[in-house]
Amino acid sequence: MMANVSPLNIPFDETSGVLPMAELIEHLRNAFVNGCEAPQRHHHTISVRDEPDATLLLMPSWQKKSGSESYLGVKIVTVFPGNVRRGIPGLTSCYLLFDSGSGIQLATIDGNAITTRRTVAVSALAASYLAREDAESLLVLGSGRVASLLPEAYAAVRNIRRVGVWDIHTAGAAAMVSRLQAAGFDAYVVSNLESGIREADIVTSATLATSPIIRGEWLRPGTHVDLIGAFTPAMREADDETLARSIVYVDTKEALHEAGDFTQPIASGAFMPSSLKGSLRDLCAGQSEGRSSREQITTFKAVGTALADLAAASMAYELFIPATDRC
Repeated sequence: MMANVSPLNIPFDETSGVLPMAELIEHLRNAFVNGCEAPQRHHHTISVRDEPDATLLLMPSWQKKSGSESYLGVKIVTVFPGNVRRGIPGLTSCYLLFDSGSGIQLATIDGNAITTRRTVAVSALAASYLAREDAESLLVLGSGRVASLLPEAYAAVRNIRRVGVWDIHTAGAAAMVSRLQAAGFDAYVVSNLESGIREADIVTSATLATSPIIRGEWLRPGTHVDLIGAFTPAMREADDETLARSIVYVDTKEALHEAGDFTQPIASGAFMPSSLKGSLRDLCAGQSEGRSSREQITTFKAVGTALADLAAASMAYELFIPATDRC
């Protein structure tokens, strides 16, 4: 039976604190193997006067009731690109967590913490299969909330020694580098994007780019490319040659019709859906081998999946409240 208590409210700092990166990555690995019900997200475009269109996302998922703790949840996300000019985050979200057997609400969890931490953890999880085991240099494109956590996530799966940061706004890159240096990373600002990409073992991009900033001709053999930012058909971070030179994986096959990194080259004939090597679940379940040589170029594209949100939210809930206080 569910305890007769009010839903928990778990704010940003507390949510982040109970989702340590290494443990979250392993929790997600198990979640991708076990799966859950995750219907197609609701995706709505909102017109904003004199600004780029905004987006409203509703991402539901649930586990079938099979024990004392099975969950149902929905993440509500707003993305307002015009907020950049106002100096406030472009993405805001909250997560509502319920018991999947009774429908009783268990918690309202800060969705920004869930989104940022599960996003970078998913990228690192993919890299654990796709990046070279001896990868040491990481290039981060972007300096926002998600980008700032990527070095921590990658350091949980690879021995990252150097971190370069590039951003169209150099002040943002410099501020992020200062934070990374204070955290013990050998970090530096990258001003020449081509040189930075040519020198990196791993290139991870979390931007709002609408045209390619990663050129396949710049990728040296053995590079792993991680694309996070382009989540609509009008957005894109990598060019056709990046896909052509890579073995390509996605977090979910919805990426093929949601992300401009796929919809645009598919429309032009530069990339065929049949060229996709597999999904993150395929990697986690051992149904695909991932990287098979040092020379391969690998690309992973994530658009976000409700499965990862549910996994992170349930982990946060279980670690936030003592087990004796839950049903």
